[in-house]
Amino acid sequence: MTTPGHPSPAKIHRRQALGGMLLTALAPGLAWAQAPQFPSDTVRLVVPYAAGGATDIVARAVVDKLAARWGHAIVVDNKPGAGTTLAAAQVARGAGDGHLLYMTTSAHTISGLLYKKLSYDPLKDFAPLTLIAKVPLVLVVRPTLNVKNLDEFTRYVQSNADKVSFASPGNGTAQHLTGEMFNATMKTQMVHVPYKGDAPAITDLMGGSVDAMFATLTVVLPHIASGKLKAIALANGKRIEKVPDIPTFGELGLKNFEAATWFGVLAPASLTPALRERISGDIRAVVGQPDLKARLVDLGGEVVSSTPAEFDTFMQAEFRKWQDIVKQSGAVIN
Repeated sequence: MTTPGHPSPAKIHRRQALGGMLLTALAPGLAWAQAPQFPSDTVRLVVPYAAGGATDIVARAVVDKLAARWGHAIVVDNKPGAGTTLAAAQVARGAGDGHLLYMTTSAHTISGLLYKKLSYDPLKDFAPLTLIAKVPLVLVVRPTLNVKNLDEFTRYVQSNADKVSFASPGNGTAQHLTGEMFNATMKTQMVHVPYKGDAPAITDLMGGSVDAMFATLTVVLPHIASGKLKAIALANGKRIEKVPDIPTFGELGLKNFEAATWFGVLAPASLTPALRERISGDIRAVVGQPDLKARLVDLGGEVVSSTPAEFDTFMQAEFRKWQDIVKQSGAVIN
């Protein structure tokens, strides 16, 4: 029975239903209005290397495009030192609001295996956003070494145990560990000679003080082109557009012999899933622009532009791969 002046239960139900439908229709707009604007302040992209290096060059190329897309300033903050661990520690402690990002390389995953006392976990304390590109390592030899291909180089090393040397830009780098991976795979005994960076290592290699190097392709491209270094094979799954004549180790019989310097963007682990997808999508969009893509290819890179999930899987695989090589080499940094 309906009380005079009061709506019937049926009318109340209809009003509630209409109200629910209206709220449902308005929900996206309300959520958008309530969501914080991003970016709402200057974004800082930390780079764990000095200005002018390959990582810095890639970072600044991406930042130029991303700042235009967001209509907001992005500052590149170079924080070199301690094999990228100083910069990584700072980012790991930072706020996960999207305004602090980190452009790093393969050294990030390797560091967790080399350093005994890190204040962060390279995998758990970061949110992977996107793997922008990979630049494979290439085996190059001094011009006076009388080898023309991988078979000849391997035979030469095997017949000159403990006499053939390979250079690297430092202990525990991907270049060093790739040399150790070659030793383990091919049962060779090349002697490691560490340098303080790529430049002195390559200078000595061209001068004949050392015999070989697993070098980042970008760094040795001009020396390969000039004939000052002989390229033997690429540690990559496929040939690279910039140097199509250099075969891969896989083509030459060494399956899954892959190693690269990669460029990827991380954020503090507390970054929300929604912001993770938003920032990743925006970075991937600018990397896909033809002029930026062409610039990465010109550096000898293979453009990847992965999703957060794909980048996470890649980093986990990198960690497992280098873990075995670090154990075999005995490399450690206190």
